Amino acid sequence: MKNKPLSLVAALLGLTLIATACDDDDDGMGPDQLPEGTVALRVVHASPDAPAVDVYAEGLENPLFSDVAYGQVTDYLMVAEGTYNIQLRGAGALSSSDPVFETGDLTVSDGDVITAIATGFLSSMDAADEFRVLPLFEEFADAGSSARVRIVHASPDAPTVAIDVANDGTPEIAALARFEDTGAAGVELPASSSLQIGVWAGSPLARVTAFTTPALPAGGELFVIAIGSLQSLPREETGFSLLAVAGSGAIGRIGQNPVVYALHGSPDAPAVDIFAGDLELVDNLSFAEVSSSIQVPPGSYTLDFFGTTAGSTRPGGSPAASADTPRLEAGQRYLAVATGFLSPEMGEEPFRLAAFRDDLELATSMSRVSAIHASPDAPAVDIGTVDGGGMIDQVVFDNLAYPDGQPETGADVPAAALTLGVAATGNMNPVATFNVVTAAGLRAFAVAVGALTPAADEESFRLVVVNATESPWTATPINPN
Repeated sequence: MKNKPLSLVAALLGLTLIATACDDDDDGMGPDQLPEGTVALRVVHASPDAPAVDVYAEGLENPLFSDVAYGQVTDYLMVAEGTYNIQLRGAGALSSSDPVFETGDLTVSDGDVITAIATGFLSSMDAADEFRVLPLFEEFADAGSSARVRIVHASPDAPTVAIDVANDGTPEIAALARFEDTGAAGVELPASSSLQIGVWAGSPLARVTAFTTPALPAGGELFVIAIGSLQSLPREETGFSLLAVAGSGAIGRIGQNPVVYALHGSPDAPAVDIFAGDLELVDNLSFAEVSSSIQVPPGSYTLDFFGTTAGSTRPGGSPAASADTPRLEAGQRYLAVATGFLSPEMGEEPFRLAAFRDDLELATSMSRVSAIHASPDAPAVDIGTVDGGGMIDQVVFDNLAYPDGQPETGADVPAAALTLGVAATGNMNPVATFNVVTAAGLRAFAVAVGALTPAADEESFRLVVVNATESPWTATPINPN
């Protein structure tokens, strides 16, 4: 990176707009594409708590860029070389109003190409994560038939990370600190095919998440910017993700690889190992247990279920059962419930996998719960709170049929110690009641598993509450009263 003086002294030596935006159809922009005496500048909004902004140069009435929202990348703008104090104001604010941030003196020279990344928390006064602008001077090395990628750590609350290209267990970049990048020349990466990128953190280092990139263009010059906050879920707009940026602008956001939790709810199945091909995903999962988190690339999978065996090698012979997942999308979390009878008798529901995406509403002062009917011999049911006489007095989940869940965003449940009753739809006399304790802000799946009328070797009807509030998810089996 060129040595460019940057201070917090507000000053402006002058600005001449050469054009509204650079004509840029290539993957990158080089100094030879600029008229003499000019500089190319663009802005990336990567501050998860900052509103849309207008970008000014001090002293000018009109903004350089208007209404730049989180996750957006502007076009390049050609400006005269010189020294500028770049100021940010809320979108639509008067040019005479006080800026919410200013860079101080930024000196740029003939031929410079700059991607300026606004990051950090606007609401923070902590030097470790407060709002800032990272002016990155583009000097990519020749990509040849590969791709040149400059990786930028712009997540304001993520720690120092290691980067594992191919996600094969060996990080190639040992330590990338917050608000740092891998250098102006860029890192050479394979082109023309998607890549798995693992992110490691902690001491000792351990994999914390992974991403699947789109195919990188041969000869391309790109920024891959880690943005977002660990305080947000991966599915949220401000969740930790990657933003791929080429010379022509943003290619798109890349969400974290999907995460799946498996719940064993089959009444007659033993403890199981679960494989996808030759890869063991789950080891020795017993009835009413939820697995640890399973992170896989986006896509659909055929899962094979085997009775638990020693070791992690796929057993010989046919699996006891196989089931297909729906397509698993980047940035999402899923609960996959193994249900049905492994050895069904006449008229009984066969073994199957029912998958439910975590769409539970976030902003609530109550508990937010989605109910799942995974008891293969139970009829459609109503679930509600029970009064002092043992009858359902308020239905929360209505006409829930096997093997469905409702509602997707959850229903409000009081934050309290409750008795919930399960009754055949339309009948206020419950066949089973359960004592549960909820809390404000709880997000959970309440899953009815087991057989309502079990045979001697089958697991009986019960409720499993899967707590999705924090990672990793946990499960609490609750037997009926």
